[in-house]
Amino acid sequence: MDQSRTTQLLGEAVVRRLGQVRVLLVGVGGVGGWCAEALIRSGIQHLTIVDFDTVSTSNINRQIVATEANVGRSKVEEMRQRLLDIHPQADIVAIDERVVPGEAWRERIGNYDYIIDAIDDVDAKAWLLYEGSLTQATVFSSMGAGRKLDTEQIQIAEFRKVHGCPLARALRNRMKKEHRIPAKKIRCVYSPEISAEAGTIAPIVGVFGMKLANLLIQNEVARMSE
Repeated sequence: MDQSRTTQLLGEAVVRRLGQVRVLLVGVGGVGGWCAEALIRSGIQHLTIVDFDTVSTSNINRQIVATEANVGRSKVEEMRQRLLDIHPQADIVAIDERVVPGEAWRERIGNYDYIIDAIDDVDAKAWLLYEGSLTQATVFSSMGAGRKLDTEQIQIAEFRKVHGCPLARALRNRMKKEHRIPAKKIRCVYSPEISAEAGTIAPIVGVFGMKLANLLIQNEVARMSE
């Protein structure tokens, strides 16, 4: 894949490093799908994507992987093929499974430079954030993207400082109760916006996903400039 325009902005050293890091992205639905595409287009070459779900018609309004043609198919397999169409030389591993807290998944998440959480199951999310914080990986997480309308309210903060997000509050309460507080800082994408309406739209999940991907890029730019 031609990375000349990316190299003009980031420099050869950063682009080379982006091609070396190993990334685990859990969840390739609304937020995660946009994040995955941004990562691959930005030069990530080693990406493992995890999702147990299939494409449904209700996904089409906001999920980059969802079309009328692939309803009923595995999200991770469809996402993997889409990403390989963009970057055929990329090493993309698709795991069509649900994250189940326990030893098996603890071993699976231990060999990455980055763990990106884009799931909404509270049990799995709380486990992933805590266990991920015990690994060598830098961890980024998406908080709730549903019931949001204003992209200008989408922000980034450390997990303990996220405010106005019911999902973040539920996670912190659960972790405190279980005495499983993350061992290191986790930067999160979130919005404090509260809407009376249910539902989710593409611009919101798209910005969430792009911000997650950009956190990784910015982190590597900062590392290379040290």
